[in-house]
Amino acid sequence: MMKKGICIGSLPEGSYLERFKLAKKTGFDGVEINTIETDEGLEEVKKASVETGIEIPSVMNASHWKFPFSSNKEEDIEKAISGMRNSLKTAKFLGADTVLLVPGVVNEEISYEEAVRNSVKNIKKIIPEYEEKKIFIGIEEVWNKFLLSPVEFREYIDNFNSEVVAAYFDVGNILLYGYPQQWIGSLAGRIKKVHLKDFKLGTKSFVYLHQGDVNWKKVKEALTEIGYDDYLTAELPVDKNDPEGRVLQISKDIDKILER
Repeated sequence: MMKKGICIGSLPEGSYLERFKLAKKTGFDGVEINTIETDEGLEEVKKASVETGIEIPSVMNASHWKFPFSSNKEEDIEKAISGMRNSLKTAKFLGADTVLLVPGVVNEEISYEEAVRNSVKNIKKIIPEYEEKKIFIGIEEVWNKFLLSPVEFREYIDNFNSEVVAAYFDVGNILLYGYPQQWIGSLAGRIKKVHLKDFKLGTKSFVYLHQGDVNWKKVKEALTEIGYDDYLTAELPVDKNDPEGRVLQISKDIDKILER
């Protein structure tokens, strides 16, 4: 049975306890958090999780944009590995089974082929530590000019030859250049977590669920077809006009996707 999640950044400002209570009240099962850098921070999140019953299904890596694994600079790779170790510590302490990772970036300095070669080589350096802790590395497809087809994404994941390297599939990120339901089918057996956001093709902008052009019926059918039964986690902005009301609406919008 698929579960409902929401990113910590989609909840209005407040303590972890306050935000987790809101998530619980509005019908969410879990909250995805950012990597926590301090022991005090970890304890605060753990306490809030235990008190509210909110799960921590996944952790977002904090260093992958600033220090991508595709870099040619050794100092960047050292910081990227350190960042993934921090994320691993966060996940293990809080009971999360997945760390989200943007694997690399293609730009004027780093070619596509370099991004593939460098990211695979460098991510492999951290895999044994994740295998030991039994935590998944969820590779997410984003607007980084990289991994632009479902077939390529599938082959990229398979190239690691590791049970802990999987896809963290973002539904809305795909719509500009593909169909999420088709990607889901191509990635069957490899999707560990799913991010939800919608996208409006006319304005080329992200929007709240059911306000864009994602065919949610086909997405749900595709997820069911491949036997996906993990978290659907909303990654959406806080509504400044009605922050708490929007969280409740997001919960209802996910229920609509799940046909509950």
